[in-house]
Amino acid sequence: MPKLFESITIREEIIKNRAWVSPMCTYSSNDGMANDWHLVHLGSRAMGGAGLVMMEATAVSPEGRISPWDMGLWKDKHIEPMKKITNFISECGSTPAIQLAHAGRKASTNRPWLGGGNVEKESGGWDPVGPSNIPYSDKSLVPKELKTDEIKKIVEDFVLASKRSIEAGFKVIELHFAHGYLVHEFLSPISNHREDEYGGNFENRILLATTIASSVREEIGNNIPLFARLSVTEYFPGEGWDLKSSIKLSKNLKLLGIDLIDCSSGANYSEQEIKLKPGYQVNLSQQIKNQADILTGAVGLITEPKHADLILESKEADAIFMAREYLRNPYWALYAEKNKESWPLQYQRSIDL
Repeated sequence: MPKLFESITIREEIIKNRAWVSPMCTYSSNDGMANDWHLVHLGSRAMGGAGLVMMEATAVSPEGRISPWDMGLWKDKHIEPMKKITNFISECGSTPAIQLAHAGRKASTNRPWLGGGNVEKESGGWDPVGPSNIPYSDKSLVPKELKTDEIKKIVEDFVLASKRSIEAGFKVIELHFAHGYLVHEFLSPISNHREDEYGGNFENRILLATTIASSVREEIGNNIPLFARLSVTEYFPGEGWDLKSSIKLSKNLKLLGIDLIDCSSGANYSEQEIKLKPGYQVNLSQQIKNQADILTGAVGLITEPKHADLILESKEADAIFMAREYLRNPYWALYAEKNKESWPLQYQRSIDL
């Protein structure tokens, strides 16, 4: 059996294979509510054989959304619509997962198909926040620097959202510490110029991340797997957040109960230059896995089953996250497995592999 289709057990969750659906923003919620779009979008990937299906970046507060159309879990009313989705994913034999996030200074933006850009208050936008009043780019809104009590409130928002996640039926939680969103902004010296306990040296800059991780672990107990997504490097040509920093943070996070690092990169430096190629972030996953001694997920232009399996066989990662390839083919995992009996019974008589 290819490594890609071996199960993996993390804490008490048995995930049937290692071909996982990465969280993908679809900007299709109203007031943070899940709807039939999300049921079909995520449910089809579960029916298509993915071992783990992760809900898109889900805001822990209204101002933590990337856009006014983001998914949310800041109130109890969000729970019930999500149960329909997690139940279906579980019925398909897949593991329902969710990514909890706060967009920080990159909040209050428009849908990509409407051209992106900032959403003004009169159009339903809001003032973004961040560790310092440094905008992401010269076209971005200037964030309001968070006060200490506001930072503590954000930690509590993550904790409450994690509690709601369990109530909604999610079996894995991922904390979004990447892509230039709030926690990444605190980690990086290019976006965090604070002079209090949340800024300055490495230990201070990781304080928000480690506090969220430890607080969420305490809330959800020891049975639920807890992941963290990191931008392992931000491609800044100077003293920015880099691989060395991510290895050091990953060691800290492991001690606090994080089980797997979802290894991505970039998106906190607006002039970043990335040389794209299939598996361009796999080396980052390998370095974190080997040097921090923690499970990792690889992501980034991984599209071919043989390539995905080679990454796992070479011990460069423990699971493969995919996004765009699952958009192109929700049944990617089933085609890759080439086992007619893995297909839904309703489809088997019509499948020719």
